[in-house]
Amino acid sequence: MSYPDVKYITFNELCRKLGGRSRSSIYRDMKFGRIPAPIKIGARVLWREDELQAALDSKQLMTGM
Repeated sequence: MSYPDVKYITFNELCRKLGGRSRSSIYRDMKFGRIPAPIKIGARVLWREDELQAALDSKQLMTGM
């Protein structure tokens, strides 16, 4: 059984991808379902890049607000 390659991004990478949004804005977007929730791997909090891109593509999140 093979698994597709999944890329995870850190919070700092997420901030850059969203045009420098603040921590509070990102967590507000998660609260309202505009971006997916992160997963915890050990002590790290990471986002799946494919899920984030799907949310951006569906225009649930307006970057640069």
